[in-house]
Amino acid sequence: MTGSVSRAELTPLGFLRRSAELFPDRVAIVHGERRTTYAEFARRVRALASALRERGVEPGDRVAVLAPNTPALLEASFAIPAAGAVLVALNVRLAAGEVATIVGDAGARVVLADHALCELLEDVDADVVRVDDTGADDDPYEQLVAAGTPDDVRLAVDDEDALFALNYTSGTTGKPKGAMYTHRGAYLQGLGDVVEFGLGYDTTYLWVLPMFHCNGWGFPWAVTAVAGRHVCLRRPDPGAIWDALDAERITHYCCAPTVQIGVVGHDGAHELEQPVRVALGGAPPTPALIARSEKLGFHPTHLYGLTETYGPHTVCVWQPEWDELDREEQAHRRARQGQVLMAPDEIRVVADDGSDVPRDGETLGEVVMRGNGVMTGYFEDAERTKEAFRDGWYHSGDIAVWHPDGYIELRDRAKDVIISGGENISTIEVEGVLSDHPAVVEAAVVAAPHERWGERPLAYVVLRREGEADAEDLIAFCRERLAHFKCPDEVVFGELPKTSTGKVRKDVLRERAASAD
Repeated sequence: MTGSVSRAELTPLGFLRRSAELFPDRVAIVHGERRTTYAEFARRVRALASALRERGVEPGDRVAVLAPNTPALLEASFAIPAAGAVLVALNVRLAAGEVATIVGDAGARVVLADHALCELLEDVDADVVRVDDTGADDDPYEQLVAAGTPDDVRLAVDDEDALFALNYTSGTTGKPKGAMYTHRGAYLQGLGDVVEFGLGYDTTYLWVLPMFHCNGWGFPWAVTAVAGRHVCLRRPDPGAIWDALDAERITHYCCAPTVQIGVVGHDGAHELEQPVRVALGGAPPTPALIARSEKLGFHPTHLYGLTETYGPHTVCVWQPEWDELDREEQAHRRARQGQVLMAPDEIRVVADDGSDVPRDGETLGEVVMRGNGVMTGYFEDAERTKEAFRDGWYHSGDIAVWHPDGYIELRDRAKDVIISGGENISTIEVEGVLSDHPAVVEAAVVAAPHERWGERPLAYVVLRREGEADAEDLIAFCRERLAHFKCPDEVVFGELPKTSTGKVRKDVLRERAASAD
């Protein structure tokens, strides 16, 4: 349909093009003392796209970025798709071996890497460009941008169904899966964020949520669509967040509940001079956290989604009649996962036979969804795509109830994935590493409740001989091979409960972990 008078291909690149034309002199990016206008933002994006092409990147190639929330990652989030390539934003908390596995699976030809993370790329077979994050002329990244020809690149695409990004999730197995996002899906996700989160031309957005998480839940596109101001933070430190809230007059940010716990509990916490909307996701926020946030002037909104759904897929929209409820009940209502965003189409809670569960707020079922907000599949993995898309729906593996008002509410996690501080941890992956230890016969990992992180891995281990290893040995063994957030905090030794067929009874282990809390 390219060239049709009545149609333009949907892409987030158009958001940047429009904002640069509409507000060329408005500040787009704040990073310490550095300020970048929208005209300069768009020029640098086009220059980087041109430079990547000159470096040999061709349409459909994958280009990875390993960086915290810096201007380089924000620019690359537009420049890589503008070059016709596919953005692969890497989790900065992974171990070197995990990074190499993902880069290899994606077949990334080029990796833009922050100076503090280059050591994670020692085993990567790709063209690595170092990002010093200084803005100085001798920064290799700045030299790459300077080598580009902005006028050679247009912020548009010929096919809105072309691949825009790959976002990797381990899901419930250790093998990474690359969820495929399209230009069309990214565009609609961005618009959904604008509407549901109340973004406007006066938005100043603080980058607390990592941009590598589902492309920052679509907010690089959403904030740019309204010519909002992006305020970058290299680390989501509560003190730095409060400094930015006061200095930059922040209006919006997103984060996992565990980060918000640190913000409201910080020594410098105080009542805000202006309301700040906070989108909470990655794990269900507790009513207590919501209540504490509201007392300081935050307006929390609960979003729910997965890597496979471009991040947020549902929002807990506030109903006017809830104003009459007491504060505690209001907080409970806000903690629900809610209804679908505007861009996605449908969400259901279903029984094992695929039928809808009663909307009684009690009957458990699996959350399934379909529509514009669902990935097109897993990259080069037809088998797992077919399994995830069975019966014409994406099966989330999350267990929920369906309320009479149509809102869903998560009650449990299917299978055994652990969500710790918004990060997914595959128990199978951790068990595999533990089992590689020469003293270990068998290992099972489950989620243990944690006050700050929501959940943390707890390992139950059977040793070959008593005394061959202790808890400290096994935890250190894991930390040498996995990202530290994936490693168990505690190891319990003893026989594992099993079914008659020999399967480990993880339900029993979870009960033990909960009762020991």
